[in-house]
Amino acid sequence: MKAYILALILPLFYLTSCTDNCEQTRTYRKYTPIQLALSDLRQPISSGSPQTLVNPGKLYVKDQYVFIVEVKKGIHVFDNSNPSNPRAISFLPIPGNVDIAVRDNILYADSYIDLVALDISNPTAIKEVSRAETGFVYGMVGRTSWSYDKQTMKIYDQREDIATETVKTDCEGTFNVLPYLVPIAWFGRYYETFAFADVAYNSMKSPTAPTTGTGGSMARFAIMNNQLYVVNSSSLQLFDISQPATPVKGKTVSLGWSVETIFPYRNNLFIGTTTGMYIYDATSPAEPKQLSVFSHVRSCDPVVVHENYAYVTLRGTSTCGVAGTQDVLDVIDITNLTSPRVVKTYPLDTPYGLGIDYPTLFVCQGNKGLSVFDASNPLDLKAQQTFANVNAFDVIPLSKTLLTIGKDGLYQYDYSNPTALRLLSKIDASPAN
Repeated sequence: MKAYILALILPLFYLTSCTDNCEQTRTYRKYTPIQLALSDLRQPISSGSPQTLVNPGKLYVKDQYVFIVEVKKGIHVFDNSNPSNPRAISFLPIPGNVDIAVRDNILYADSYIDLVALDISNPTAIKEVSRAETGFVYGMVGRTSWSYDKQTMKIYDQREDIATETVKTDCEGTFNVLPYLVPIAWFGRYYETFAFADVAYNSMKSPTAPTTGTGGSMARFAIMNNQLYVVNSSSLQLFDISQPATPVKGKTVSLGWSVETIFPYRNNLFIGTTTGMYIYDATSPAEPKQLSVFSHVRSCDPVVVHENYAYVTLRGTSTCGVAGTQDVLDVIDITNLTSPRVVKTYPLDTPYGLGIDYPTLFVCQGNKGLSVFDASNPLDLKAQQTFANVNAFDVIPLSKTLLTIGKDGLYQYDYSNPTALRLLSKIDASPAN
């Protein structure tokens, strides 16, 4: 009998030893629920001392100042009078901030459900002047979404972190990467397939018109005439800014789902989605009218426009594409805005944001760098230069200075010679551990 018991115990001992001796490192996305009371959200906003750039988001330029969004945290303000030596001058804490735009000395920023107007006359002492309360209902940032509960008067959000842990295994497991760890408690809806798109624009200006800044290729805010246009995942929201310091919520235009970005050009709005591009006529600014829809397979859809051509990058990824989707740059003829058509397609690895200062076209390629093309002939783009060691997600070409932002910070280049860009400076990002 003793021998029989021993025979049972020994296999268990060996199994335990095997388990104890095997370890596996797993990397996954961890989502932690966050709650924010409305009373805390609406505390008066004012700028403070500069802070370290950690999680760079949207990019915006107005006059000599560069604004970089710290995703859902606020805005870093830099004096870029000398692009070779940009100087951090302040940080503007704004909970839930993702997008910005500027008209004259008023900066507009989303703060979860509110649109906040801030006076930036003195960039070292920015102050809130008004807010359009409940301008938005919900929002999405990458893989996460937030919502507002009227009964509890709270914002429900979630923080996404990349977590790595070492665990004991049974020595037979092969799965070592967990793409997602969905939170146990979640208020609202979760959409895995949404992601930022990239739309770059130069705000429309004339000598007598109010001055606006220049947005990067991830913009969801666009200013044209006396309207601020804001897109969320399903609609176009208008705000009347004829009195810049007091924006007034206007019409809401339903657009369906998967709406990502907006690009204003010659009284038209080009709205990017994961399934195509909408073109709206904004000749009557408060009453935009749909002209056409250009459809494509599901993918991230960055777009910029010059004259009669739109340049659209399509990127099939786990967040916004479908298996087998090609990574390409499409050239679309928009001579007839009611019937846009693809006239040329260029294969391009992992394209993200893009910008054009004709005839030079800049295309970001994430971890694969930044590419520069001669677009003198849109049907025959000529590669001029590639920077493989740059993490490039978004660009603003402006007065022969190229601002390029990615996970590791902001790069600035002199592109006076498009075949030989010269690095002027870099603002490093220091990701949190």
